[in-house]
Amino acid sequence: MDAPTPENPASDPRPGVPLGPGVRVPEAAIGVAFARASGPGGQNVNKRATKCQLRIRVEDIPLSDAARGRLEKLAAGLLTDAGEILIQDDSTRSARRNHDACMDRLRELVARALVVPKKRRPTKPSRGAIQRRIDEKKRRGESKRRRRPPEP
Repeated sequence: MDAPTPENPASDPRPGVPLGPGVRVPEAAIGVAFARASGPGGQNVNKRATKCQLRIRVEDIPLSDAARGRLEKLAAGLLTDAGEILIQDDSTRSARRNHDACMDRLRELVARALVVPKKRRPTKPSRGAIQRRIDEKKRRGESKRRRRPPEP
């Protein structure tokens, strides 16, 4: 059997849909619906439902509390009142490609939520740096003052 890779998740023997490193959800947790799409497509757009709408509850994604908070912040514009992430795509004429694009966006959101932000350490400029800045400001102000016409 092939080794599981990000390009070939079907070869992974573990159950569920991979959303990120170490994050898998059951297929039943992801709701997918197709609707009529707008845009290019000619007559095809009137006959086929190619717009993909993907829904998943934030609680169904197994993340730590900190990562869940980051995910909710990242998906702020995509969250419904029921606490679901709603991702829609109708950029292509193919339902399969639109579904894959929605899954890619969901995977990207989860991957970004898993990244722990670096803690900011407040810093303070050195005394010498402060003095150099003030001296430079004084020199600059003096050169501008010399350009002025003499006062009467």
